[in-house]
Amino acid sequence: MTAAAWLDVVGWLGSALLVYSVMQARVLRFRVLNLAACIVLAGFNAALGIWPMVAMNAALVAINAWHIRSLLGTRHDEETYVVLEVGGQDEYLRHLLRIHEADILAFQPDLVWNGAEADNLAFILQRADETVGVVLVHAQGDVAEVLLDYVTPRFRDFSPGQFVWRRSGVLAGRGFTRVITPVKMVAAYYERLGFTARPDGSFELVL
Repeated sequence: MTAAAWLDVVGWLGSALLVYSVMQARVLRFRVLNLAACIVLAGFNAALGIWPMVAMNAALVAINAWHIRSLLGTRHDEETYVVLEVGGQDEYLRHLLRIHEADILAFQPDLVWNGAEADNLAFILQRADETVGVVLVHAQGDVAEVLLDYVTPRFRDFSPGQFVWRRSGVLAGRGFTRVITPVKMVAAYYERLGFTARPDGSFELVL
């Protein structure tokens, strides 16, 4: 293959990666892929001597790098997130459960939520004015049985669950001493947060 043909391949790959990056719902993944695409396209245009395109892609590389640094810097920042307890029949909660229903059931296929039940508690995780996720629990004495632990697609490259379970203190403040996760949760991530695996496939955390 000639050098010109290889250069064409690089250009097409960079363009394809750029298109793929803007299809991402996850903000961090978008930034990383877009950064890679801009680096490839900057090199491609430099090889062709198209300097305005080189300058544009170089600027986009810098912008993406700045955003990635900012996102990673606040990934575990306790001031980034806040957990708000809401009523089990809160209209905004119902709205979130309704619009994300298909995605929620993909991860939590056995979810049954009765917001009117007194022992059912609901929490919404916020990042500034953006909703990051929803946590629903059922109180069994001092044990919080997790019914739903959902993070919206945009924030799945981060670790908001670590803030909810390990740092916020919201459940301990409610008098819970243990957290038990659902058995049938798909792609459970609790072990890396310090939860202990149980024989039935669930996980437990001592608060």
